[in-house]
Amino acid sequence: MIGEITLTAPEAGCAPSRQPEVLRAGVIRERGQREVFCGLTGIIWLHRKMQDAFFLVVGSRTCAHLLQSAAGVMIFAEPRFATAIIEERDLAGMADCQDELDRIVDRLLTRRPEIRTLFLVGSCPSEVIKLDLGKAAQRLDVKFSPSTRILNYSGSGIETTFTEGEDACLTAIVPEMPAASASDAANLLVVGALPDIVEDQFGRLFAEIGISNVGYLPTRRMADLPPVGPNTRFLLAQPFLTETTGALQRRGATRLDALFPFGAEGTTDWLRAAADAFGVDPMHFNRVVAPGRERAKRAIAHRRERLEGKRITFLPDSQLELPLARFLATELGMIPVEVGTPYLNRELNARELALLPQGTRLSEGQDVDLQLDRVRFDRPDLTVCGLGLANPLEAEGLSTKWAIELVFSPIHGFEQAGDLAELFARPLRRRDVLRV
Repeated sequence: MIGEITLTAPEAGCAPSRQPEVLRAGVIRERGQREVFCGLTGIIWLHRKMQDAFFLVVGSRTCAHLLQSAAGVMIFAEPRFATAIIEERDLAGMADCQDELDRIVDRLLTRRPEIRTLFLVGSCPSEVIKLDLGKAAQRLDVKFSPSTRILNYSGSGIETTFTEGEDACLTAIVPEMPAASASDAANLLVVGALPDIVEDQFGRLFAEIGISNVGYLPTRRMADLPPVGPNTRFLLAQPFLTETTGALQRRGATRLDALFPFGAEGTTDWLRAAADAFGVDPMHFNRVVAPGRERAKRAIAHRRERLEGKRITFLPDSQLELPLARFLATELGMIPVEVGTPYLNRELNARELALLPQGTRLSEGQDVDLQLDRVRFDRPDLTVCGLGLANPLEAEGLSTKWAIELVFSPIHGFEQAGDLAELFARPLRRRDVLRV
């Protein structure tokens, strides 16, 4: 909780039947109807990242359809995820769910012996019937160890947003990371799933800066988990990793406070935090990052004319909203009207919050009706929102940007800064073309 809660009347344009809570710190906190994907969605990027892992969702046919639709997997493909479907017999207690799960896991690992880590992923249905997947993971881990490690996390959409699926998955991995002692050399850990091309770019930059002992969580191969201990310094690549941060800190690691690596300035600050922690000479650091930073600034400048002065609203979706609003305001001259986020971690976002323009309205949580009322009243030039809200707003003459595209696209680092700016410029360009 951030400060004390007081009730205020809704702003102009808000429905008078419900009133949002406003925290003393000036953040609107809303608890109502939500429009977000569930945490199972994170499997779509995690299964591509961890090449020797497999994700077995214990859920309903709806869970299976969501994953197939979101991943766009063709019927003859063999991805690294599947759904163990809970049938009516399971719900009625006519079958032993644990025995059924053991049978499915046996069959899966017989067919796919290359799997080194198997995640049992909880869902809304498995949690509703109180299926203890934690105990199942412990039992199966004993059976299949050491060839296959069995872990468990929840991807349920009950009271969560979809990026928390990655947070829960990485939190489950942290206890499996090798222990590093206080006498071991200091190492840097980059935390948060990144596209391979972005990870490679950062790896080259760290090497040129002079930081060689760098690991990543998640890794491309779960068999190669980096060590963690008192001399581990970690940088968050994603702002939604609250639980993972706590798990790493309990293992003795220290978080490096920095802006998130979006845009030229955010990426520079993020890299500088690592350089300072490892005693890199500032002049050497500046020489290394200058070319990439300049390329990023030139790429961003090409989109500035279309975006500068435009007003933008973020509806809560992915928890990327604060750093993206900072990037758009400081590097492209956009005006954030409202920045909504599903959950606001002030500690992880302190640097981002400090750079948002004065007067930016902040909101935590979601009450769809109230937030849509504010969007209609504000009429921003661009609204970033979920798929389910975009078409209705477009029908009312408001330009929108799908928030989910910002999660699935490579947007971190110097080389992607221009592409990130283009994601916001494209809807406005489309609007202008349609008007003509």
